[in-house]
Amino acid sequence: MSRSGAVRSPCVSVCALDENDICIGCQRTADEITRWSQMSDEERLQVMKLVIQREDEIAL
Repeated sequence: MSRSGAVRSPCVSVCALDENDICIGCQRTADEITRWSQMSDEERLQVMKLVIQREDEIAL
């Protein structure tokens, strides 16, 4: 049984939303940031996959 909160926040303390409502520091949406503490680890892992995709899009 996994403990809740095992997936750490990607926050890097650079908190500013871009025109698409995505944080320029951690690449999460405002909704994802707001709900993070209530998410299960499975939900957090899904968000982290989206974060990686968003980072890849910026790198292009």
